[in-house]
Amino acid sequence: MHKVLLVLLFFLSSCGYQPVYLNKNLKNIEYSKIKLNGDESINKIIINALPISVNDNNEKKNQLNLSSLYKIEPASKNSKGQVLSFKSMIEVNLEVRNINNEIVQNKNFVKQFIYNNKQNNFELVDYQNSIKDDLIDIIINEIIIYLVS
Repeated sequence: MHKVLLVLLFFLSSCGYQPVYLNKNLKNIEYSKIKLNGDESINKIIINALPISVNDNNEKKNQLNLSSLYKIEPASKNSKGQVLSFKSMIEVNLEVRNINNEIVQNKNFVKQFIYNNKQNNFELVDYQNSIKDDLIDIIINEIIIYLVS
Protein backbone atom coordinates (compact mmCIF):
# COMPACT_ATOMS: atom_id res chain seq x y z
CA MET A 1 0.00 0.00 0.00
CA HIS A 2 2.81 2.40 0.89
CA LYS A 3 4.63 1.62 -2.36
CA VAL A 4 1.54 2.44 -4.44
CA LEU A 5 1.08 5.72 -2.59
CA LEU A 6 4.76 6.57 -3.01
CA VAL A 7 4.68 5.81 -6.76
CA LEU A 8 1.47 7.86 -7.17
CA LEU A 9 3.01 10.78 -5.29
CA PHE A 10 6.14 10.57 -7.43
CA PHE A 11 4.16 10.69 -10.70
CA LEU A 12 1.93 13.56 -9.59
CA SER A 13 4.82 15.66 -8.40
CA SER A 14 7.00 15.11 -11.45
CA CYS A 15 4.43 15.35 -14.25
CA GLY A 16 3.72 19.05 -13.79
CA TYR A 17 0.24 18.55 -12.34
CA GLN A 18 -1.24 21.79 -11.14
CA PRO A 19 -4.83 22.46 -10.02
CA VAL A 20 -6.88 24.65 -12.37
CA TYR A 21 -7.79 27.21 -9.70
CA LEU A 22 -4.16 27.59 -8.69
CA ASN A 23 -3.36 28.92 -12.13
CA LYS A 24 -1.59 32.26 -12.05
CA ASN A 25 -3.64 33.45 -15.05
CA LEU A 26 -6.71 33.65 -12.80
CA LYS A 27 -6.10 37.34 -12.19
CA ASN A 28 -8.84 39.81 -12.97
CA ILE A 29 -9.69 39.84 -16.65
CA GLU A 30 -10.64 43.35 -17.71
CA TYR A 31 -13.44 44.28 -20.07
CA SER A 32 -14.48 47.71 -21.28
CA LYS A 33 -18.16 46.87 -20.76
CA ILE A 34 -20.28 44.04 -19.40
CA LYS A 35 -23.73 43.63 -20.93
CA LEU A 36 -26.27 41.37 -19.18
CA ASN A 37 -29.46 39.88 -20.64
CA GLY A 38 -31.99 37.41 -19.30
CA ASP A 39 -32.38 36.27 -15.69
CA GLU A 40 -30.98 39.06 -13.48
CA SER A 41 -30.39 36.94 -10.38
CA ILE A 42 -28.38 34.33 -12.28
CA ASN A 43 -26.37 37.03 -14.07
CA LYS A 44 -25.49 38.78 -10.79
CA ILE A 45 -24.37 35.54 -9.14
CA ILE A 46 -22.19 34.64 -12.13
CA ILE A 47 -20.62 38.09 -12.52
CA ASN A 48 -19.83 38.31 -8.79
CA ALA A 49 -18.17 34.88 -8.83
CA LEU A 50 -16.01 35.43 -11.92
CA PRO A 51 -12.52 36.99 -11.76
CA ILE A 52 -13.47 39.88 -14.06
CA SER A 53 -13.57 43.64 -13.77
CA VAL A 54 -14.77 46.60 -15.81
CA ASN A 55 -12.36 49.30 -16.97
CA ASP A 56 -14.36 52.10 -18.64
CA ASN A 57 -11.26 54.17 -19.34
CA ASN A 58 -9.73 51.67 -21.75
CA GLU A 59 -11.79 51.51 -24.95
CA LYS A 60 -9.40 48.95 -26.47
CA LYS A 61 -10.58 46.18 -24.15
CA ASN A 62 -13.14 43.59 -25.19
CA GLN A 63 -16.81 43.70 -24.25
CA LEU A 64 -18.44 40.81 -22.37
CA ASN A 65 -22.05 39.86 -23.16
CA LEU A 66 -23.75 37.42 -20.81
CA SER A 67 -27.28 36.15 -21.34
CA SER A 68 -29.00 33.57 -19.17
CA LEU A 69 -32.23 31.61 -19.17
CA TYR A 70 -33.80 29.52 -16.38
CA LYS A 71 -36.67 27.13 -17.12
CA ILE A 72 -38.63 24.58 -15.11
CA GLU A 73 -40.64 22.18 -17.27
CA PRO A 74 -42.60 19.01 -16.57
CA ALA A 75 -40.48 16.00 -17.56
CA SER A 76 -43.16 13.32 -17.18
CA LYS A 77 -46.85 13.03 -16.34
CA ASN A 78 -49.08 10.17 -15.29
CA SER A 79 -52.30 9.06 -17.05
CA LYS A 80 -54.31 11.64 -15.08
CA GLY A 81 -52.11 14.47 -16.31
CA GLN A 82 -50.39 15.05 -12.95
CA VAL A 83 -46.72 15.94 -13.10
CA LEU A 84 -44.49 13.14 -11.81
CA SER A 85 -41.12 14.77 -12.47
CA PHE A 86 -39.69 18.16 -13.43
CA LYS A 87 -36.67 19.32 -15.42
CA SER A 88 -34.76 22.43 -14.32
CA MET A 89 -32.50 23.91 -16.99
CA ILE A 90 -30.10 26.83 -16.96
CA GLU A 91 -28.59 28.11 -20.20
CA VAL A 92 -25.86 30.76 -20.18
CA ASN A 93 -24.38 32.26 -23.33
CA LEU A 94 -21.00 33.93 -22.92
CA GLU A 95 -19.86 36.17 -25.75
CA VAL A 96 -16.73 38.31 -25.98
CA ARG A 97 -16.62 41.05 -28.61
CA ASN A 98 -13.66 43.21 -29.64
CA ILE A 99 -13.69 46.97 -30.26
CA ASN A 100 -14.97 46.41 -33.82
CA ASN A 101 -17.97 44.52 -32.38
CA GLU A 102 -16.73 41.24 -33.88
CA ILE A 103 -17.21 38.05 -31.87
CA VAL A 104 -13.89 36.89 -30.42
CA GLN A 105 -15.22 34.11 -28.19
CA ASN A 106 -18.65 32.53 -27.94
CA LYS A 107 -19.64 29.62 -25.72
CA ASN A 108 -23.00 28.27 -24.63
CA PHE A 109 -23.23 26.54 -21.23
CA VAL A 110 -26.31 24.37 -20.64
CA LYS A 111 -26.99 22.35 -17.49
CA GLN A 112 -30.16 20.51 -16.58
CA PHE A 113 -31.42 18.25 -13.82
CA ILE A 114 -34.48 15.98 -13.68
CA TYR A 115 -36.13 15.30 -10.32
CA ASN A 116 -39.33 13.81 -8.92
CA ASN A 117 -42.30 15.90 -7.83
CA LYS A 118 -42.88 16.41 -4.10
CA GLN A 119 -46.20 16.28 -2.25
CA ASN A 120 -45.48 19.46 -0.32
CA ASN A 121 -45.18 22.58 -2.52
CA PHE A 122 -42.90 24.32 -0.01
CA GLU A 123 -40.46 21.40 -0.14
CA LEU A 124 -40.68 21.39 -3.94
CA VAL A 125 -39.85 25.10 -4.24
CA ASP A 126 -37.03 24.76 -1.71
CA TYR A 127 -35.63 21.78 -3.63
CA GLN A 128 -35.90 23.66 -6.95
CA ASN A 129 -33.97 26.62 -5.48
CA SER A 130 -31.28 24.25 -4.23
CA ILE A 131 -31.00 22.66 -7.68
CA LYS A 132 -30.82 26.11 -9.28
CA ASP A 133 -27.93 27.10 -6.99
CA ASP A 134 -26.08 23.86 -7.75
CA LEU A 135 -26.49 24.28 -11.51
CA ILE A 136 -25.25 27.88 -11.30
CA ASP A 137 -22.16 26.73 -9.37
CA ILE A 138 -21.39 24.11 -12.03
CA ILE A 139 -21.73 26.69 -14.81
CA ILE A 140 -19.53 29.18 -12.93
CA ASN A 141 -16.77 26.57 -12.64
CA GLU A 142 -17.03 25.79 -16.35
CA ILE A 143 -16.88 29.49 -17.28
CA ILE A 144 -13.77 30.00 -15.12
CA ILE A 145 -12.05 27.05 -16.79
CA TYR A 146 -13.10 28.37 -20.22
CA LEU A 147 -11.81 31.90 -19.55
CA VAL A 148 -8.49 30.68 -18.12
CA SER A 149 -7.72 28.24 -20.92
